[in-house]
Amino acid sequence: MKKFVTFIFVILIGACQHQTNLETTMTSNTQTIKDQTSTPIVGGVETLHIIPFDMPFHARMDTGAETSSIDAHNLRPFERDGEKWISFDITNRKDGITKHFEKPVKRKTTIVRTGEQERRYVVHLDIKMGNELIDAEFSLNDRSKFEYQVLVGRNIINGRFIIDPTLENTMH
Repeated sequence: MKKFVTFIFVILIGACQHQTNLETTMTSNTQTIKDQTSTPIVGGVETLHIIPFDMPFHARMDTGAETSSIDAHNLRPFERDGEKWISFDITNRKDGITKHFEKPVKRKTTIVRTGEQERRYVVHLDIKMGNELIDAEFSLNDRSKFEYQVLVGRNIINGRFIIDPTLENTMH
């Protein structure tokens, strides 16, 4: 009987320690959530400005995309001072205004969609989301068949925003 009581006591002590660890973990997670609340919560669709456009673009926030993407056309690679550059146009669908860009190619990336691979040029673009100016990489792609001209990927989202897909246009 003495061994049985000792066994029960050991189990109770262990359960109490587990409960204490659970409380510590819950407190730790709560603290993490509190720390993250200083990060803005944004919707699944937000507006952003591509510098130098005056009219904003609607952008889909996509945590599944590593690199952001933008609808660009008339892509023409060329060399300038021994470096690879690309010229391209972006047209804002809302007002029809087209801007011409010439940017150094940062890299080429391979995108796999529905089993097919596609090579894309990647350039840096300056954008404004809310009050934040961001210099970020964008892959250049024909997005004319997509609802949104801009896809904001993890290269912009990580560390800047928490996404709530039930919301839209939270940034003004």
